[in-house]
Amino acid sequence: MTLIFEKKDKIAYITLNRPDKYNSVNKETAMAFQAALDDCAEDKSIRCVVLSGKGKAFCAGQDLGEIVDPNGPPLDEIVSNHYNPIVLKLRALEKPVIAAVNGIAAGAGANIALACDIVIAKESASFLQAFSKIGLIPDSGGTYTLPRKIGLARASALMMLGEKVPAKDAQQMGMIYKAVADEEFDAIIEKTANKLANMPTVGLALTKKLLNESVKNNMEEQLALEHMYQNIAGVTEDYGEGVKAFLEKRPAVFKGK
Repeated sequence: MTLIFEKKDKIAYITLNRPDKYNSVNKETAMAFQAALDDCAEDKSIRCVVLSGKGKAFCAGQDLGEIVDPNGPPLDEIVSNHYNPIVLKLRALEKPVIAAVNGIAAGAGANIALACDIVIAKESASFLQAFSKIGLIPDSGGTYTLPRKIGLARASALMMLGEKVPAKDAQQMGMIYKAVADEEFDAIIEKTANKLANMPTVGLALTKKLLNESVKNNMEEQLALEHMYQNIAGVTEDYGEGVKAFLEKRPAVFKGK
């Protein structure tokens, strides 16, 4: 089993499970990953998703052994059928996704992490745009997400030079949300996931949609979209509960509706 998919209360855990290969992705893993994301989208009881890797690595990107295998899928299929759908499903998922980066995130592994909503990494973890080292270009949305997170100058340098970025540096440059002490990592991931799973899910989903749209809209278009989505959020049960709880000076109990 190259991927472990578990559900606990309101949280789904997707764990890449090829520790001997640094959780590099092959066709089996990619298809299982997509199926897990589809399941999370359909299951209304799931309100947060945590993506991580088994062992010392988060994900080393593509399994190069599969590429050189004469019976393996061609590069075109790997990009179009494996990675592109994963990234699109991550961004379309109407639930927050945490990338729990427990170790090296390289190549497609780094860019899959950056496609998630919140990236929390161990201080010992690192990020690497490894594509230039083998003559390829960054895929899995990297040329889209990374410049928007850290700016064109830094993104260009990291992609061309293939320099490893320690998690603390990744946090400082705005690539990720937070780098945390290794010994506190599991507890912080669990706390963050539980917090998100108990927040107003519809509002979070609409926020994610707005962020997706913001990169192509001008201010007027974005304001109009905010207006439309605010009207949707304003008729949810969670909005009513949030206002009532605020006025009654008590913690809100959100149901994700």
